[in-house]
Amino acid sequence: MIELIPAIDIIDGKCVRLSQGDYSRVKEYKASPADVAREMADHGIKRLHVVDLDGAKSKHVVNWRTLEQIANATSLCIDFGGGVKTDDDLRIVFDCGAKMVTGGSIAVKEPDTFRRWLLKYGPEKVILGADTKDGKIAVGGWLEESDSELMRFLQHYVEQGVTKVICTEISKDGMLEGPAVPLYKDILARFPELHLIASGGVSCMDDIEALEEAKVPGVIFGKALYEGKITWKDIENFIICSS
Repeated sequence: MIELIPAIDIIDGKCVRLSQGDYSRVKEYKASPADVAREMADHGIKRLHVVDLDGAKSKHVVNWRTLEQIANATSLCIDFGGGVKTDDDLRIVFDCGAKMVTGGSIAVKEPDTFRRWLLKYGPEKVILGADTKDGKIAVGGWLEESDSELMRFLQHYVEQGVTKVICTEISKDGMLEGPAVPLYKDILARFPELHLIASGGVSCMDDIEALEEAKVPGVIFGKALYEGKITWKDIENFIICSS
């Protein structure tokens, strides 16, 4: 069964979604992040992806109090990304209840630091974030495009011991036009040992089923859930049928 991982993206302590990573195209949702997380847990979700969008822009963790509120409100296994750039950021995130941390920009700009975290905490707790646009890795809350080519980037970190990767196709994110299934098939064909988590573009349960058919181990989705294109009943039925 593909792992279902809803996302909560945070700006100013509020639950939001961007389109294609564009901070000028932000939609705010009324429920608090903690209330949203509690509802997710009530419907059988076990894992949660939390993104500090303020942190991604500011280059340090900003919404750690919101993370703490989510962790205190639920028993969800939380992975956290956005603004985790220093040892202090990492300590704050783990102290506030995250079980895993996702590092993308840090893996590009400060690879020695990322490798040190990987060695210290292990590949079960340190996830590689591979956010891609036009085949290149994007950093800094997707505001900058690096020179790193996606497949070479993955190859390098697989050799360093990474086992979990969240790969977001930025052009798909928030657009509700379907995920980049061919891209994920290509990644798994080259790196079959990876626990690959697809992110971006999921619009309905058919998209999730297509990723499951492609043997993708996990999927992150957000906007489709918040806008009712995927319902809690859909999720409950999927979990029951897959168990």
